[in-house]
Amino acid sequence: MRGLSRPVPLTALLLTGALFAWVVTVERMRGMDAGPGTDLGGVGWFLGIWVTMMAAMMLPSVAPMVLVFARVSHERARSGSAGFVPSWVFVAGYLVVWTLYGLIAYGVFRAVVAAGTGYLAWDRSGRYVAAAALAAAGVYELTPLKDVCLRHCRSPLHFLLRGWRRGWTGAFTMGAEHGAYCVGCCWGLMLALFALGIMSLFWMAAVAILILAQKAAPHGEQLTRLFAAALVGLGIWIAAAPASVPELVQPDSPAAQLARMRMMHAQPHQPMGASHAMKPMHKARATARTGTR
Repeated sequence: MRGLSRPVPLTALLLTGALFAWVVTVERMRGMDAGPGTDLGGVGWFLGIWVTMMAAMMLPSVAPMVLVFARVSHERARSGSAGFVPSWVFVAGYLVVWTLYGLIAYGVFRAVVAAGTGYLAWDRSGRYVAAAALAAAGVYELTPLKDVCLRHCRSPLHFLLRGWRRGWTGAFTMGAEHGAYCVGCCWGLMLALFALGIMSLFWMAAVAILILAQKAAPHGEQLTRLFAAALVGLGIWIAAAPASVPELVQPDSPAAQLARMRMMHAQPHQPMGASHAMKPMHKARATARTGTR
């Protein structure tokens, strides 16, 4: 286990884990309704796919922090000042915080569904709600809180040297603290993903690239203004002409209807009922059974 404190094996392990998570995510989400407002299924199924998605999207960007943690833990253990703690404990704390974020998002979704309102139908206010979410995500990119959280994510050594905690509990706590900063940095981009289609592999990959660029690229902190403008511009585009946005699967489009038929194991040539033709934004069918494909 201590060999994994070295940069090359640990980096390879993290990237392999991210690759495996991507493979699992692609397999589970294949053929799903990838548009805005896709139903999130049961809480158990959602948590499974959410944690897998977070591992796929976040492990590459959190790798620098994990590498620094592993090196400091190894050096402290070698000097006898503390016992060795494996890096997976830190990663577990990090993922727990993202899991809590997912549960909150799921709760909000279920609250909207329980309200039974129809204003979120895509042909009514749905596209404007999605556009507003994207604009809000863009505005957040310019806030002081975003700046503080991003600086933390880009400066792992400073965080670990000043906030080091001993033992396995301390490692888990540090991972959770870093996860909280990461959520503070990226929740707006995740909101954009929900607006564009949480089950869309294209938008999932796009958001993951944005997160990695901000956290790990040289001068990545300078990208916030560019991302802010892009998100606000995309929101305006969706509000004005959603059909022209590439890779945006509108809930009432033929592509979304075909995906729903596949999810329900129906034949593509079977006619869709009128209730499916104009599905409200929050009632696109993606049941827990979909995850077993």
